[in-house]
Amino acid sequence: MALKPSKMMYKRALGVLAVLVILGFGTGLVRLAKLQLIDGEMYRAKAEAQQLGDSSIQALRGTIYDRNMRPLAQSATAWKVFIDPSNIKNEKIAKMSGDEAQAALQVRRELVADGLSKILGVDKEEILKKAEKEKSGYQKIKSEVDLEEKQQVSEFIADNKLYDCIGIEPDTKRYYPFKTLASTIIGFTGTDDMGVEGLEHKYDDDLTGIPGRIISAKNGAMGSMPIEYTASYEAQQGTSLVLTIDETIQSLLEKELSKVYASSQANAAYGLVMDVKTGAILAMSNQPDYDLNEPYTIQDADVLAKIDKITDPAEKNQAVSTARQAQWRNRTISDTYEPGSVFKVITLASALEEGVVTESTRYTCVGGIQVADNYIKCHKHAGHGTQTLQQGLMNSCNPFFITVGQKLGAEKFFNYFEAFGFTEPTGIDLSGEAVPKAGATYHSRENFGISQLSSCSFGQTFQVSPIQMITAIAAIANGGKLMRPYVVAKKLDGDGNVIEETQPYVRRQVVSEQTARKVVDMMEAVVSDGTGRNANVAGYHVAGKTGTSQKIGAGNGKYIASFACVAPGDDPEIAILITVDEPVGQVNGGQLAAPVAAALVEGIMNYLGVEPEYSEKESRLIEIAAPSLVNSTVSAAQAVAKANGFSVKVVGDGDHVVKQVPAYGQLMPQKGVIILYTDSRAEETVQVPDLTGMRLSAVQKIANEYGLNLKIAGNAFTGADILSYSQDIEKDTVVKYGTVVTVSFKSYSGVSDSIYG
Repeated sequence: MALKPSKMMYKRALGVLAVLVILGFGTGLVRLAKLQLIDGEMYRAKAEAQQLGDSSIQALRGTIYDRNMRPLAQSATAWKVFIDPSNIKNEKIAKMSGDEAQAALQVRRELVADGLSKILGVDKEEILKKAEKEKSGYQKIKSEVDLEEKQQVSEFIADNKLYDCIGIEPDTKRYYPFKTLASTIIGFTGTDDMGVEGLEHKYDDDLTGIPGRIISAKNGAMGSMPIEYTASYEAQQGTSLVLTIDETIQSLLEKELSKVYASSQANAAYGLVMDVKTGAILAMSNQPDYDLNEPYTIQDADVLAKIDKITDPAEKNQAVSTARQAQWRNRTISDTYEPGSVFKVITLASALEEGVVTESTRYTCVGGIQVADNYIKCHKHAGHGTQTLQQGLMNSCNPFFITVGQKLGAEKFFNYFEAFGFTEPTGIDLSGEAVPKAGATYHSRENFGISQLSSCSFGQTFQVSPIQMITAIAAIANGGKLMRPYVVAKKLDGDGNVIEETQPYVRRQVVSEQTARKVVDMMEAVVSDGTGRNANVAGYHVAGKTGTSQKIGAGNGKYIASFACVAPGDDPEIAILITVDEPVGQVNGGQLAAPVAAALVEGIMNYLGVEPEYSEKESRLIEIAAPSLVNSTVSAAQAVAKANGFSVKVVGDGDHVVKQVPAYGQLMPQKGVIILYTDSRAEETVQVPDLTGMRLSAVQKIANEYGLNLKIAGNAFTGADILSYSQDIEKDTVVKYGTVVTVSFKSYSGVSDSIYG
């Protein structure tokens, strides 16, 4: 007999059912609340990521200008080519099925990969791999695409109706208009447009702009939606830098350094030009240098030849890496060297300031001096005899300056060594400045005895960086004020407004203005009548000091030839330091570095508009205007030319002059030659002879015989043993009659400043 359920059982069942319903709905509500209130942002972001495509627009990097607003590094508009793999399958393929669809899709992928590979020079297989990533969306094929390639890609897209799967968007490309100019200062950027070396690295945060964005909607198949579903945000250009570097002065420095680097077969040559009153660096160069547009290409042919001979792959890769680092290295701030006799001006300034010597101080040099257990020789083994303080500097007498250092004493010497900045970095706004270290680059105060004092007095047994040395020399030229050197003068925003400007900073007063003036006057005598006479520049007062030092430690047996100067000597504006590292053969600073400085002084003074003031002896270098000889008889023209100090060369058999070279009024060297044409023939030519290795009179005679005009450069008047050593037009070059050939002269005696050369 079946039992009927009671009312109580119904109630219990309904209660259980209600609880189950409530639990079920409650769990759903809790889950819904969690999704909306707690995890809502996460899922919203995921949904947007699936529905939106977000690509970056590269911002233009800030421009790097020289002090006259010439662009040294700038970014140009370029393009980036990409593919959308999801859209390679077009509507026609979508209607196919199975193997037929796959075959058609592969054909289209091959078309895309083959076409872009040929135009852009990108590996075809690499593009194919990206084309197969159907669900990945945007795939970059190449950035920094130039206009020509971009146009070819556009034509390829149009010809093959590939609008949906190949895209082109704005990008930027960094380039350097002057190629090698100031390469170790400026540095370069990598493929990611980030600074790798130099200012590009140091100021990367400033130079880097703010990228723009292109946000586009995607359809259900992950393909791009029409353009109306796209939003774009413009990129903002980075901050620009205006440097203290002057492109003209920089070019002059690099030109002269490259000459001495090649002729001396040196390991390197480097130099600096500084504004003595502000500390601004006008030029800074290292030779060999490199092309900023191709920074990974090794420029030195000798280095490349050595690398090519290496057979082991690992060793070869290491050699390539080492060579690249070497050519990128800014030796003027990162390397240290023994300054040699250039440092004597620091010893001199310190001793004069302390009053332990005066201008009337005398010393008798007998060819050497005993210091503790060492006998230190003078470069003139017979001795200089009795000299005044100025003569001691002019002759670069080591024993004299050892006694000056000893008069000053170890404690005071070290105090001035610190004050001139040799125990600390200069603080220049470039990366990689060498940090002086007691016991490593210089003797510590605790270990500074008579031997260390004596050797340091003439610039040996310690090391300084070139930037330290020129800063100290500039302090003497600037009335004793030690400045902080700098290369970035201003920062500009995208509209060219100045947002930051560097102000000259005086680190400290090292010596008095009176002491500094005395030292500069003595340095001027070094150039006019001492070891620095090869830095003599007609019409300008140059004050300088030669240096030849022997490398210590691992570099023992190698030499550094250097020269430091300021100009004009009567009111200095610039300081110059030239250093030739490990020259072959002649190693003397007076022979190698001083002529480089002379060429620079002449070029820079002319560029800055500083009027020359010629002595009576130098007045023969002043160019004068050619007289009017056309339409005169040949005999009358010859008489006028002779009266003006010129010789003539007659071309033709006529009686009257129909043309003259140089033309009437054109400036030409004194005692030059004027070419007189007596008929209408074309101007005749001549092969330039070798004009080197001769005295001035012989060079002048040969130039006249060949119908060439001679311009004299360098030291042609101070000293007895003066010979020509270079000419600006190479031997055997064919030129027109009357062409001006600049020939440089230097003295080969009386310019030695050390026992080493």
